[in-house]
Amino acid sequence: MTTSERNTNAVDRGLVDMMNAVFADYRETHPPTGPVGRDTELWSRLDQLGLVRLSGSAQAGGSGAGWYEAAELMSAAVRHGVRAPLAEHDVLACWLLEAVGAPIDAAARTVCTLDASGTATAVPWASTAEKVVVIWRHDDIHLVADADSADLRITSGSNLIGEPRDTVSAEVAALAGVAVAEELLTKLRLRSALVRSIQVCAALDKILELCVEHTGARTQFGRPLSKFQAIQHLVADIAAEAALARAATEAALTAAVGTDWSAPNLGFLVAVARSCAGHATSVAVRNGHQALGAIGTTVEHRLHEYTRAALAWRSEFGSVQHWDEEVTRAALAAGAAGLWSLLTD
Repeated sequence: MTTSERNTNAVDRGLVDMMNAVFADYRETHPPTGPVGRDTELWSRLDQLGLVRLSGSAQAGGSGAGWYEAAELMSAAVRHGVRAPLAEHDVLACWLLEAVGAPIDAAARTVCTLDASGTATAVPWASTAEKVVVIWRHDDIHLVADADSADLRITSGSNLIGEPRDTVSAEVAALAGVAVAEELLTKLRLRSALVRSIQVCAALDKILELCVEHTGARTQFGRPLSKFQAIQHLVADIAAEAALARAATEAALTAAVGTDWSAPNLGFLVAVARSCAGHATSVAVRNGHQALGAIGTTVEHRLHEYTRAALAWRSEFGSVQHWDEEVTRAALAAGAAGLWSLLTD
């Protein structure tokens, strides 16, 4: 069951079908080869369809959709194995600019936070962006600037699946920044974390789908692999872990949307989502490759596209250990008397 099927009241079916059709058509004509970059032809098409700024307000040049639509767009791209900085551009970089009242043009963007030396590492898609929304600390406040990529020093890097994860350096004294509230930076952190959880869940769903297809069609000793109890256990464990990760992620997303990212326990819910998605990835990757055997590691079979993607994304915007520790700290702080309300409020 896809995100759209679980949120039929939130996402228009026609919009979902259109998203899937666009990505399916692109993937059919553009098989993955070499390093991943931002395909300007695809970006232009998505822009014409109103999908590049899907969640931006109409006043700021967006399509006026919400997070459920944005989550479905991210998931559709993952399902079809299409890599594009849609989340980084729309619900992170452009959202922050709109939140601080900065003008937004049609340039493709990503966002990063600089350290004390003016450097940020593993910045998603920076080497392919036309602008980078840069955040840095100045005295007792944080500033944000919409910087042209040409004015920054960008050193290319990549993650496990070849997506750009670059090092960005800037002379902050030369940037014209505006103050950004700590509340917005907290929301940015949570939004970034939940983006990766949504993407991991979509990858886990696809891993499960591929395993069910393969074990149902492949025969051994005169019967389908799916008839063997050991294989059934492998696939059932993937399904259970994927469902847990989805449930935790959807709980966090529902709380975020319902409270404009200000629910008192939202940090805990996002941490739970990231923890569940991270640990589910371990099970899905191990069991998926066991169920498919050697064919799952070949270039020809698509399983590795999703197992490697889930492994890469679960460690971005906070490692699994980081989010496990966030869950633990929140639970300890709540204590025995407050734990139930932490889980349910």
